[in-house]
Amino acid sequence: MEVQTIQRYIHSSPRKLRLVADMVRKMAPVSALRILRITPKYAAKDLSKAIETVLANAKQQGIDENVLSFKKLEVDESVKMRRFHAGTRGRVKPFKRKMAHIKIVVSDQVTVNSKKQVSNKKVSVAPAKAVEKLEEIKETK
Repeated sequence: MEVQTIQRYIHSSPRKLRLVADMVRKMAPVSALRILRITPKYAAKDLSKAIETVLANAKQQGIDENVLSFKKLEVDESVKMRRFHAGTRGRVKPFKRKMAHIKIVVSDQVTVNSKKQVSNKKVSVAPAKAVEKLEEIKETK
């Protein structure tokens, strides 16, 4: 069973939230909360509130929080607030304050990745003469 929550219009930039979300994406939600409570990033507070909300939603559905895992943890960009600083000689220096949406989906089913993992090991190719000498040595033994 899946349970989700969407936190919208969070006053933190998506980039800062994604740094924290990448840190806890592979963990269980309960252990992610423990890590986020001691993380010194400002965005960790917003993400931990969203995780607490999805855990409360799961508890309301009657699911044990210890068997849950993240199925989806997305941080999307929201609208930007237009602001400005006063510049010299009466000019305006505009800037935008970014906001974000957090979407968390947790599931009590174990998800299996069907993607094949390809190893990046380099294969050394021995010269033909070296291979011939190795074969000769094996034959003599």
